[in-house]
Parts: sequence; structure tokens; C-alpha cells
Amino acid sequence: MKQLVVYILFLVTVFTQAQNNSLFDQANALYNEGKFADAVNKYEEILKTGQHSADIYYNLGNAHYKLNNIAPSIYYYEKALQLKPNDKDIKNNIAYAKNMTIDNIQEVPKLGLSKFFNKAIHALTFDNWAILTIVFVVGFVMLIITYFFTQLASKKRISFITALLSLFLGLITLSFAFKKQNLDNSNNPAIVFAKETEVKSEPNLGSTQAFVLHEGTKVQVLDTINNWKKIKLQDGKEGWIISGDIKLLNTF
Repeated sequence: MKQLVVYILFLVTVFTQAQNNSLFDQANALYNEGKFADAVNKYEEILKTGQHSADIYYNLGNAHYKLNNIAPSIYYYEKALQLKPNDKDIKNNIAYAKNMTIDNIQEVPKLGLSKFFNKAIHALTFDNWAILTIVFVVGFVMLIITYFFTQLASKKRISFITALLSLFLGLITLSFAFKKQNLDNSNNPAIVFAKETEVKSEPNLGSTQAFVLHEGTKVQVLDTINNWKKIKLQDGKEGWIISGDIKLLNTF
């Protein structure tokens, strides 16, 4: 019985994949014919099946860009970049799309050691930092064993010093791994989809206006109260925005 269920699931997966490949080809053909709205509909049909890929999001971003849909184009480029963070084409197209936005928000520059450590932490993923930690810990253990079993004083000294260095590096990579995990967990970006929206100082319509945002602007979501979300801009400004005016990037 279990084998039959597995076989059926396999057939369903194969059929769905084949259907999605066909839809993807149809969408690409429509895009090449200049039928961008129809192409968007086809790409979205694929997303409804639960299949997500950088290529689909990238092509969706391109189609919306051709239609001058600022917020959706940036949104889908950002989604593609989440899956392919080092892709130059995606980065270039995001830059083009952001040129259409109204809000010019400058990121607060990090200085000195803060800038150095921030760049170092983001150089690798959490998994990569964790693997490096394991390598250094294993190296530390092996060097300590060598220290205890070797007879030569010079080898003992080298083993001991190298073991301490390996332990020190292991502690650094471990701290970087936890810091990277915390940053990833707190990273909750969203794109403003409203043409223009008032950001309030408090989560209610009667509060004073903090500032105004326009479609396509990227924000960080810090908190949620009822139908309001607390956001933060790259320049450090904070305020409350109606949930329906933004679209979260971390949802698939």
C-alpha cells in the first residue's frame, strides 16, 4: 500500500513538473512576443502549483518592468535575488527598476570595525560558518592529541600553539555563525505596493504622520499590531504602515 502511495505521488510530481515546464515555455514565448501581461499570468500559474525558482521570479520581474509595474518588478527581482544572491543580471535589473521609484532613501553608512565585522559576517552563510567551526574544533582536538603523544619538545610547542590558534578561530567562527543566524532571523523585508502611503508615528489612523512612502520602496518589518506593521527604512527612520500597503518578501 505504501509503495502504491509513493508511486502515485511520484507520478503526480512528474506530471506537475512537466505541466510547469510547458507553462514556463508558453510564458517565455508570450514574453518574447511582447505580450507581457499574458506572460505574467502564465508565470503566476506556475507559482500557484507551489514551484518557486529564481528563473520564474526573474522573468516575472522582467515582465512587470516592461509593463511599468514598479512595485511588482522590484518585488520579484528581490525574490529572485533571495534564491540567487550573487546573480549579476538580477542585481543589474533591480538597479534599473529602482530608478523608477520616487523615494530616494540613503542607507546609513557603517564605519570602522562595525563595517568590517558586518561585511565579514555576511561573507558566508550560517551553514558555512558552522562548517568552519567544526573544522577548527576537529583541528583543535587532533592537535591536542598530537601534543600529548609526541615526544619532541619542538613538535609539542608547535602543536600546542597551533591548537590554541585553532580553538581561537573556532570561537570566532562560532560567534559569527550565531550572529549570522540572528541577522537572518530578524531580516524581514517587504516592498511597498501602495502608490502612496502615509507612515504613522503610532499604529492607528489618528496618530501623526511620520513620513510618506511610495511604491517600490524596500522596508524592514520590525513588529505587527493588528492591521499595522512597524517598519524601518535604510536611513534609520521608523513608523507604522497599514499591512495591506506592503508585501513581505520572505513568504513563498
